[in-house]
Amino acid sequence: MPLPANWLMVTSMRALLALFALMAVLAAPAAAQSPSGGSYITPFPEGDVYKMQVFGDAFAEGMLAGLIEALADDTRVQIQRKHRPLIGLARPEFEDDMRLEEITREPLHIAVVMVGLNDRYHIRSGPRDRILLGSPEWREEYGVRVDRFIKVLKKRNAAVYWVGQPIMRRPEINEPVQVMNDIVREKAYLNGVKYIDIIPHFADDAGNYAPFGPDITGKPRQMRDYEGVLFSWSGYRKLAHFVEREIRRDLTQARSERSIPLAGAEPEQKRIVPTRPAPAGEQDWKGTVTSARPTSRSATGPDSRGEQKADNGRIALKIVTASGRDETVTLELPRPAIPAAVVQLITRKDTGEKPSNMGDVLADDVGGGLVVLSSVTPVTSAAGVPRRASPDQPFYQVWIKGERLTPRPGRADDFSWPRADPEVAVGPMPRRPARPPRQGAVN
Repeated sequence: MPLPANWLMVTSMRALLALFALMAVLAAPAAAQSPSGGSYITPFPEGDVYKMQVFGDAFAEGMLAGLIEALADDTRVQIQRKHRPLIGLARPEFEDDMRLEEITREPLHIAVVMVGLNDRYHIRSGPRDRILLGSPEWREEYGVRVDRFIKVLKKRNAAVYWVGQPIMRRPEINEPVQVMNDIVREKAYLNGVKYIDIIPHFADDAGNYAPFGPDITGKPRQMRDYEGVLFSWSGYRKLAHFVEREIRRDLTQARSERSIPLAGAEPEQKRIVPTRPAPAGEQDWKGTVTSARPTSRSATGPDSRGEQKADNGRIALKIVTASGRDETVTLELPRPAIPAAVVQLITRKDTGEKPSNMGDVLADDVGGGLVVLSSVTPVTSAAGVPRRASPDQPFYQVWIKGERLTPRPGRADDFSWPRADPEVAVGPMPRRPARPPRQGAVN
């Protein structure tokens, strides 16, 4: 039975919409493609220093020189001065390179990858069999190798930055390069790693190959070599700028997650931390070991005015590092100064002149960082000794039995409906005497 024409039209439209959506995802011109969420780089690296390694071919070697200069002033990052050679993902040496990376146990926090210079060839699948470059089988196999390499790096808990290849001068070289960029962009998106697209930064306004362009200072320079494949030194320095920008942004976000809200801002911590010396033989906040020093009571208790000075508390947290070892991290939790009025309310003491009894303290958070403290004192005798509350007293009903007082009619805590008239509720109003009839009135 032939299908209706409208059904065929609807099916074709759905297929076209799905194809357009897939093309929009794969060809998004974003500078860096990354997943949403928290910090991309671990906030707590081992040794508090980020270990960075560059992987790839000749592209990666030149980019490494630019990154060393770009991140020379950043003490948070320690860059390996030699890149990790990776001939290519389509080469026969790929399996050996992956096995070597799987057994490596060196700490790694940031991995920058740029490869593909030697991947514009057929993939050898056997002694006499080859997968033709650009064929669907070649795309699938190349995607499997990209996916495997990303998983090997992520298994080492590294933040991966995969840099795409630039636009090439010759079309026969540029076409397979763009195919590889599309495959890497898709696999980076599926594995949750960042893909840095550099094609818009090394092309002209029309999107074509441009051997010259502005450097990081804005001056026109030669960006590419004479063959139209590799970069010049100015080009590698500009290439490193876009990678450096993404890494610095993620390092700043990771540093912000290291802050504990209870500890306050950094200027506040600098003012509070030096007020209390560390115990004997214990490391202070700078990492130095202190000797035994007497601690005055004014540093930890109320001073002569009755105010509690700023103080710090220490807690020890056990964490598991990237290498699987257990470490203990000591954190300083600064406590702000407490006014004398609050100290007197909380630590009320008896005096010889007038004995007092501390009641129940109620805390009410009114917002804006303010807390209202109230004290409810039970009934005392004439001598100031607490006496047992009577069951008919409001204190006993509210604080002992937990009952709610009966509201008076018309008061603010009276929620009965309909509202009673306070004058009528108190008692019947006296009736006014009847006025005598006027003279001449007809009854």
